[in-house]
Amino acid sequence: MPTVSKFPAMDAEAADETTSVSPDEGTEAAEASAREADSSPLVRIRSLLPGLARAEQRVAKVVLEDPSSVARRSITEVALAANTSETTVTRFCKAIGVGGYPQLRISLAADTARSEARSSRSFGGEIATDDDLASVVSKVSYADARAVEETADQLDIPSLQQVIEALAGAGRVDVYGVGASAFVAADLQQKLHRIGRISFAWSDTHIMLTSAAVLSPGDVAVGISHTGATTDTVEALRVAREHGAVTVALTNFPRSPITEVADHVITTAARETTFRSGATASRIAQLTVIDCLFIGVAQQHMDAAVNALDATRDAVGAHRLGVRPDGRRRPRETGK
Repeated sequence: MPTVSKFPAMDAEAADETTSVSPDEGTEAAEASAREADSSPLVRIRSLLPGLARAEQRVAKVVLEDPSSVARRSITEVALAANTSETTVTRFCKAIGVGGYPQLRISLAADTARSEARSSRSFGGEIATDDDLASVVSKVSYADARAVEETADQLDIPSLQQVIEALAGAGRVDVYGVGASAFVAADLQQKLHRIGRISFAWSDTHIMLTSAAVLSPGDVAVGISHTGATTDTVEALRVAREHGAVTVALTNFPRSPITEVADHVITTAARETTFRSGATASRIAQLTVIDCLFIGVAQQHMDAAVNALDATRDAVGAHRLGVRPDGRRRPRETGK
């Protein structure tokens, strides 16, 4: 079985300081910047972080730790704070698609203003060991809410539309995900199944691969992986693509290995936090995208979708207790 490629190597410090961004990477960054012009620069930095050179990652850390401060500092001050050169700071700016340091400062200042307008309180994401329960609840809920908002802000609508059209016209949809992503995969499968679309969700590696091997042109395979580096999901998507299926990746990192085997890439925007509360945020962000896909597909087949939803609702109706949401008993059906 072919090996799965990893994130770009980040071993030699000297190479980090002297290697420039390739023309292809520069083009990709420029295209990403154009698509995400209205999204937060911090979202892009976090999503591209694993693929940055080590020196550029130090610059990213300085920016992420205090973006409002960086918006007021000179390039020399930022370079000193990151223990690197001004050239590396400029290279970092180009790698995340903002062109140069002046553009980065403007972008950070605008993002800070938007964040302050959105909420007078910023709970951040780091949970300290001495936080009381109220603070924990505030920080977790804030991270979850921000994951949904930032995911929506940076969604590439044309790409989302292409995926919806592919799903709506597919003869069969296979959804792959392992671990926590398996629950998201199951949610997409269940939603599509309820509106009459033939779909399957797989989380076992062997079944994923054998299922992918029997797909054909006209089918769609969706791989869900927050990191985009889960070998099982990447391999299943690769096999599906080799057999002619349209492949879709849902991930938080647009340059992760899963994107190399995907015809369409949809990204979320969730950050990892202490005690992995970000793991919850990442699923909520993924489920937000899943809901958008489901509604988009249902709109493509509105009459059939409504009929299917009514039929499935009626089918399980007898298995619900005869009480209303307020706890009061429903009136008996008289048949009249």
